Amino acid sequence: MKNTINAPVRRRAMRLACALPLAAIAMAFTGTALAQAWPSKPIRIVIPYAVGGSSDITGRLIAKSLSVRLNQPVVVENRAGAGGTLGHEVVAKAPADGYTLLFSAAGPLAVSPHTYSKLSYEPIKGFEPITLVATQPLLLVVNPALKVNNVAELIKEAQTRSGKLSYGSFGNGSAAHLAGEYFKTLAKVDMVHVPYKGSGPALVDLVGGQIDLMFDVFSTAAPLAKSGKLRPLAITANERSPQFPDVPTMEQAGVTGFEAGTWFGLLAPAGSPKSVIEQLSKTMNLVLEEKDLRETLASQGASVRGGTPAQFSTFFLAEYDKWGKIVKAAGVKAD
Repeated sequence: MKNTINAPVRRRAMRLACALPLAAIAMAFTGTALAQAWPSKPIRIVIPYAVGGSSDITGRLIAKSLSVRLNQPVVVENRAGAGGTLGHEVVAKAPADGYTLLFSAAGPLAVSPHTYSKLSYEPIKGFEPITLVATQPLLLVVNPALKVNNVAELIKEAQTRSGKLSYGSFGNGSAAHLAGEYFKTLAKVDMVHVPYKGSGPALVDLVGGQIDLMFDVFSTAAPLAKSGKLRPLAITANERSPQFPDVPTMEQAGVTGFEAGTWFGLLAPAGSPKSVIEQLSKTMNLVLEEKDLRETLASQGASVRGGTPAQFSTFFLAEYDKWGKIVKAAGVKAD
């Protein structure tokens, strides 16, 4: 006797068995298509600083080049505020889909976590490093009225007038502030820190003689040093600048182990697709070979870096640990 009761069941089972491989193939094709489709819409790069600064200028050049190479609009969004931490919060909370990126400097990632008692983002776990774009040193400059011509004379003056010399910065916990504290520790001198709301006001007072010295970002201090309004004593990189070939590094000037400055990098929210991170990194390394970008960075005293996401991650973690120790030793607080 034929088993007519189970015939429909058998037919459904056979249809299902045939359908499963087709479904698997379709899913694989869809997944591949989705991966290959990125980017299929405009990309947003958040710059956590105001329009017109060195970070903004560099970030916009990168956005323009990425747009051409990725064949999609790349839109810059400036989200300044709270020392750059506001923009980082925006990106950390954005969808991890490759369409929101962060162009950041060192401060909010490697310094702010140690100077603020609480942040709205996790600097290490909250982002995926893509590419280290460039490193930029600081320039140690003094008011010409201060009768010192080199770092050794500055140290002697600071020792003679202990606690009397003042150094400016563009804010508590800024690169300029920490460089000053680093100098105090290595040179064993005592100076007064005077924080300002930005590099501009600090430089105005330095030129005017209200403060004595400053470790400032190369791009803003260099023009004043070239004009003679400020006297450059040293650069905080491990090699001299072509713009100031006669100005020694801090190491050459006798302060062993002193290297400081800022850096720029491109990052994405944590959890962004690995394939997208790798594609962006490869594209960024091509962007960093472009003449316009390299000339712009060179004019800011910056050195082009590049490399893989893993190399950027290693660099970032080393910077995080380095500045954490300096902040702790100096007792620096931003809030």
